[in-house]
Amino acid sequence: MDGTLVDNTEAHMRAFGIFCGRYGVEGWRERLKQGIGMGNDDIMRLVMPEEVIRERGFAALADEKEAIYREIYAPEIRPVEGLRELLEQLRAAGVRCAVGSSGCKANVDFVLDGCGIREYFDARISGDMVSRCKPDPEIYLKAAAALGCEPAECVVVEDAKAGIESARRAGAGRVVALTTTLPREELARETSADMIVDTFADFADPKRFAELLA
Repeated sequence: MDGTLVDNTEAHMRAFGIFCGRYGVEGWRERLKQGIGMGNDDIMRLVMPEEVIRERGFAALADEKEAIYREIYAPEIRPVEGLRELLEQLRAAGVRCAVGSSGCKANVDFVLDGCGIREYFDARISGDMVSRCKPDPEIYLKAAAALGCEPAECVVVEDAKAGIESARRAGAGRVVALTTTLPREELARETSADMIVDTFADFADPKRFAELLA
């Protein structure tokens, strides 16, 4: 979802800047980059001091940060270019869709409702519905099960290394990488994505769309 349905990486970074400022945490940006695509518990371990985690707890810290994110991103939220058109094509073709996000349910609801795209998704798996977030494969295994299909029948679209690894470990049939968060060169060099695209508008070409579903 993050960086895939919406190009919101910068909004999350701004939210972390405000959040970390409240606790006097410095040097968080480089540590945060290691956690892109992971669940909040793992990200908090990377970013926040142990004493703050012991005092506040993972859940309270995550709730605080995500509330900041939703507040600052609400006025500018919009789907990634070409997403709605692709979802329309998929629905017309009878292809079922799911969200598989390490984000919390509140953030998933925020994005789907804020972009007006909830109706296109037959299943919604969030980070608080699994015991292990990406790069563990659990999220995508649950998403495939919720759609009533095998992972090998699924196409996964991701923007993050942790998400691409999660999809691969789940046995996804195809993995498409979006360049919303990482440069094309880095995705090509450091991930196993089958296809790299800049936006969903790349699938406006029927040949590209057929390639996605192949």
